[in-house]
Amino acid sequence: MTQRAEHTTVMDRLAIDDLITDYAIAVDDGDWPGYRALFTDDGRADYRSAGGIEGGAGEISAWLRTTLGRFAVRQHLIVNRRIRVVSHDGAPGDTATVRADYLNPMRPAGPAAGPGDEPADPAGPAGPHFTFAGRYDFAARRTPEGWRLTGVVVQEKWRQMPPATG
Repeated sequence: MTQRAEHTTVMDRLAIDDLITDYAIAVDDGDWPGYRALFTDDGRADYRSAGGIEGGAGEISAWLRTTLGRFAVRQHLIVNRRIRVVSHDGAPGDTATVRADYLNPMRPAGPAAGPGDEPADPAGPAGPHFTFAGRYDFAARRTPEGWRLTGVVVQEKWRQMPPATG
C-alpha cells in the first residue's frame, strides 16, 4: 500500500467514525432531518430485533420521531467500533462496514413513576430508567457529499426495564 493510499484510508476511517457519531447525536437530539441526511437515498435501517421496524431512512426517521419522542433523555454510547473500508487492489474503495456495540440509557418524559425514581430537577422530569444494549452493523458508501449510511441493522442483546408497578 502506498503512502497516499494509507493516508486516504486513515482519512476515510475518521470520516466514517464521524458519521457514526453524527448518527448517535441525531438520534439523541431528535434531529430527524439530520438523521435522514446521514443516509443515501436508498439507505435502509432495521430495528426489528429491538421491537421496531425495518424500512427506508425516511420511514425510519418518522417512526423514531414518534417512538423516541416519549423519552426526555436519550444517550447512545457507541463503542468498540470496528471500521472496515473495502479495498480494491490495495487502493481504498468506496464502501465500508462498521460493527459497534451500543449502550443506550433512556428516561421517559413525565413525572416520577414511583419510589426510587430521582426527584425532579431543572434539567428535566424524572422517571424510571430504561437501558438497552447490543450491536450495530452499519454499511456506508462514499458519495459526492461524503460518506453516507446505506444500512443500519440493530441487534439488541439485552435490556433493563423498570420494575412493573401495581
